[in-house]
Amino acid sequence: MITANVSDVLGKVYDFVIVGGGTAGLVLAARLSENPSFTVAVLEAGNNTINDPMTSVPAPYGRQLGNPNRRLENHSTIGVLRLRSKSIRTTGKFRGLVAKVLVIALTLVAVSVPHNIWSTGGTSSINFLEWSLPPAIDVDAFERLGNHGWNWNEFYHYSRKIERFHPPTKEVADLYPHTYGADRGSSGPLRTTIAPHAHTADAIVRETFLNMGLTALYDPYNGEVKLSIGGFSRSEIRLTTNQVNGTWFPSSTIDPETWTRSNSATSYLVPAQDRPNLAVLTQALVCRVLFAEDNNGGDLVATGVEFMHQDAKYILSARKEVILSAGTIKNPQILELSGIGRSDILSRIGVETRLELPGVGENLQDHTFVPVSYELDPSAKHQTFDSLRKPEIARAAAELYAEGKGPLRNALSSFTYFPLDYIKAFDTSNVAAKIEKDINIFKNAPGIDAGLREQMDIQLDSLHSKASPEIEFATIPMLFSTRGLTGPLLVNPEGDKTYYTFLAFLVHPLSRGTIHSRTDNPRDDPDIDPHYFERDSDMEILIQGIKYIRTMAQTEPMKSAYVGEELQPGSLYTSDEELRDSLGTCSMLPRDKQGVVDPELKVYGTKNLRIVDISIIPLQIAAHTQGRQFYCFSSLSDNITAIAYVVGEKASDIILLTHHSARSGYPP
Repeated sequence: MITANVSDVLGKVYDFVIVGGGTAGLVLAARLSENPSFTVAVLEAGNNTINDPMTSVPAPYGRQLGNPNRRLENHSTIGVLRLRSKSIRTTGKFRGLVAKVLVIALTLVAVSVPHNIWSTGGTSSINFLEWSLPPAIDVDAFERLGNHGWNWNEFYHYSRKIERFHPPTKEVADLYPHTYGADRGSSGPLRTTIAPHAHTADAIVRETFLNMGLTALYDPYNGEVKLSIGGFSRSEIRLTTNQVNGTWFPSSTIDPETWTRSNSATSYLVPAQDRPNLAVLTQALVCRVLFAEDNNGGDLVATGVEFMHQDAKYILSARKEVILSAGTIKNPQILELSGIGRSDILSRIGVETRLELPGVGENLQDHTFVPVSYELDPSAKHQTFDSLRKPEIARAAAELYAEGKGPLRNALSSFTYFPLDYIKAFDTSNVAAKIEKDINIFKNAPGIDAGLREQMDIQLDSLHSKASPEIEFATIPMLFSTRGLTGPLLVNPEGDKTYYTFLAFLVHPLSRGTIHSRTDNPRDDPDIDPHYFERDSDMEILIQGIKYIRTMAQTEPMKSAYVGEELQPGSLYTSDEELRDSLGTCSMLPRDKQGVVDPELKVYGTKNLRIVDISIIPLQIAAHTQGRQFYCFSSLSDNITAIAYVVGEKASDIILLTHHSARSGYPP
């Protein structure tokens, strides 16, 4: 049952109360309710958007960003970012291209602050539809940090359980020779496929990457990955562990039978919505977790939650567990308003400390990026999303979409990853050595806790690993300058011109941010200080990415495919002298290392309060989150794609085992 009527859930006691109907929350609700002896309630702050064309029609992606019906406004964050941007610009430390990148990145963050998504399905309902798996080395790092059972083998098992892969249609395959492995998930609830894309421009970019020495990945989704050296027609080798380095076309979370978005709401909730033991209440903002008054000095026992619905407060009781799946932004606020966190923060907002847990709201990490855009040669007649800015073309595209045709089915173009070792061929400075020095300074700084020091050791190992990328490029067939097609542009498109944008991503940031409550009012947004570019290395890696793209622009066939100057950051910023002058806030780590939850996702110091979403991930990975519950103009909100689903699936198995239950009754 999906309802906006609070009377449908009042007066009932549920076995499991799940806070948040986002990506992981709906996976968990569907799996737990497969057992008809369990009752499950989900409290979602947003609306039911399952049949909303703004979420179901794949393209043009990005148009939902900034929609007030999809997001939690955060004016305090805008203030923090503006202050940080002003501070950086006025120190004189950064000039030239670095200063330009800071202005672009921080301005885009400030105008695009959607954070937690209020909508059934969460960010899986508004993201860029890309489905990707991280390299094995990144996932194995979770276990290395003390989380037994959180490793690549487990991740890969769950990713196949989640996915139902559809090979590309004949229409798509005839336009481009896509490759894919046979060992993809084939019976999971989440539909994926290789969707239509801007194949003419994408082919030029792919060939340019190959001409610069990169490898085309045959299929980046298998435990055993097959590489095609130098292109599809040349020799192949096999690797025994998953890796993503190279250039490849991603699959998308699109159902090719209907050409609609496949997300956690359509894939998990819709098939389960008529179960009598499952209730999803929308427009329900959770204020705090309630605990038994007397715990005899032991662990806290959660008894339910207090929530608001249409400005009135209610209580919903839980018989077995309360599970927070409210995302990287909201989870720490709910914990703090419940009396769990740092006592100095709780005292400042007037909340009594029930449990001292200093890791709450710490260890925030995000994928920052900067766009680099070029105008395409008009004689080539490339089909990009730029034309959809015109109302008459958008209407024609909508008519085609109703027939299962046209550009509104299109997906993200391509992804490319590589380690810093590869960059050395294009930059004479010893970039890796400088970053290693920065890591060592950071890890040995006064006040750095043991958990963060271990993370820095892992990032140092990744820096020198050929299996772990540090730079990523995603490509978008349009002038992508701020919030997709809806926001104010830093660079304006002109007339009938077509464009192509590279997004240069920082994969493993060193900088760590924080999220903490400002007041004891759940409607007041928390303070978010992401600490972007606090470590010089983060900017250094982004700059190297931009320089690589510029080298591509001088390499055929890309060199002949573009006209005019680089549009952003802009070709005026060139010399090395100029270059020099939203996860993790409830981290799964040992408690003495700033951890908030254990490997069974239980909040330390409680008996029956868990956190199930990507806020528990302790270290950033080389992938994008399907339903990353935190994003600025620093991610595409896909973007650690599969991991939010994996967290939900794995959590359901953990919880069912805890309560000695196997799935039975309702079909999965």
